[in-house]
Parts: sequence; structure tokens; C-alpha cells
Amino acid sequence: MSKKVLITAKVHPYLVDQLETKGFEVDYQPSITYEEVYAAIPGCVGLIVTTRIRVDKQIIDHGRELQWIGRLGSGMELIDVPYAESKGIHCVSSPEGNRDPVGEQAVGMLLSLMHNVLKSNLELRKGIWERDGNRAYELGGKTVAIIGYGNTGSTFARKLKGFDVNIIAYDKYRKGFGTNEVKEVTLEEVYANADVVSLHLPLTEETRYIANDSFFSAFAHPVWFMNTARGKLVKNSDLIAALEDGRVRGACLDVLENEKLTTYSAEDKEQLAYFLAASNVVLTPHIAGYSHEASIRMPRVVLEKLNIL
Repeated sequence: MSKKVLITAKVHPYLVDQLETKGFEVDYQPSITYEEVYAAIPGCVGLIVTTRIRVDKQIIDHGRELQWIGRLGSGMELIDVPYAESKGIHCVSSPEGNRDPVGEQAVGMLLSLMHNVLKSNLELRKGIWERDGNRAYELGGKTVAIIGYGNTGSTFARKLKGFDVNIIAYDKYRKGFGTNEVKEVTLEEVYANADVVSLHLPLTEETRYIANDSFFSAFAHPVWFMNTARGKLVKNSDLIAALEDGRVRGACLDVLENEKLTTYSAEDKEQLAYFLAASNVVLTPHIAGYSHEASIRMPRVVLEKLNIL
């Protein structure tokens, strides 16, 4: 019987080595297209994906020998999990593998924003020595609100220890997670008390564009806003409006509404230009969970969940 596994993304050699050690034949195609996946999936018992390839009914039906799908990282929105599982295909992800770098980067971006680290550095590169205009706001004493208290949300809270912040968290689908250090609250309490708000949600039809005009208008006072989860949680045009009128004091964004720069419309280009020019925006290219250490941990978690290790 075939034991072929298709890998559709760039991965650490650890994953290939472990699969081959366990007797699998690895088809490693890190730049593969959707059409090429469709052509290659027959005969495969396993499929490894990240964020590039949509695993829909067409792919699943064509993979008649498919037994499992492993997602490196968090978020299963590109995989039709209910349909795959209805076909007896086991689907796993590995948010445990990259939650630590996401938490670390979130803290780093927030400090960079509130202490004007990026802004002042860029000014210095232009020969501008500005102190008063770069006076920091201290994180200590602020209330940090976390929306979505899963792997990355709880890790962000843990990484904030030592900064003397008040941490509150809201999760629609989890209850009873409050501790002495993290207060479980309602969404209304988030709106009333947050100085900083950070999204840690999966992208679903329910959460798509959750950060919109009404969201930014709901806070009792201006907030620093963070998104290291999924770009389409945020309506760019509404965030820009909130930055311009002061409802949002500044933003940390590791993800964007559209991350394929080659497909940008005129409006997309204009919005990206705004974020890049704004002195109160820290923007990175979806790298928060992309550490060297996580590149080994994520496949290890997937293989453990699949009982391959």
C-alpha cells in the first residue's frame, strides 16, 4: 500500500526526515499550485499544508486514499474540515507550535508602538533627532484586553507578565479561564476598560471584519489596536478612519486584509501606503509565528497528533 505524503509548503528538513524515517514516501513541492495539488493528490495518504493551498471538496474527493491532513500553524479556514472528516480523513493543526513567537512579537510590537521605537529609528535614518515628539507611553498600569483566549491569546497574556498591566480577556466560546492574573470579562467590559485591545481569533464567517467601524466606535476611550491573527478580521478602511479621527491611538498589524501584493487594487495600494507612512502604525509581513524554533515545533506537534512520532 502507498504511504505517499504531499508537502505543499516550505518546511524544515526535520519534517521530511521524520516522515521518511517512519517509512513514508515524501513528495516535497513547496511552490506547488492548486492545480498541481489536484494532479498529485491521488495515491497520497497524507497532506501537509500551511496557508497557501485551499483544500476543498474537489481536492478531497480526488484524494481517494487520503487518510490525514496536517496544518502547520493555526487556523483551518482553508481546509473543508467537516467534509474531510465525513470522508474519514483526520485533520490536525499545530497552534501549540508557534504560539510562543506570536506572543513574543505581539509584546515587541506593542512596546515598539508605545515607545516610538520604530518611528524614532526611521526619523534618525533621515537625520532627525527628536525627543519630545517621541516621548513614550508606559505599558505599566494600562489595561490590555485580549479578544479570543485560545493558544495565542493566552500566550500573549503569559508574555505580558512582569509589565504590571491589568489583563482582561473575552472569549465567546470559552468560559471559566480567569485566573488571578487574567480577568475573564464580557465584550462590554472590554469596550469600557481597554487601553490596548488585541485580536486572537480564527477567521470564520462570524469573525470576518469583526474589527469594523462600529467596533472601533464602541470603546469608551481611544485604544492601541493589535492584530496578529488573520488580516480579514479587520476592515482596513474602517481602521484607517479610526486612526485618522483618534478612536485608535495606534496599531500593530502583522497581518493584512489582502496579503497578496501582486493582486492589489488601487484601493489596496492606497491603504498599504497609508499604513507604511503612518507614524503610529507598526506593520510586519505575517511573520509573528514564523520563528526558527517554531519551524521544528509545528511539524513535531502535527506528527504527534497523527501518532506518527
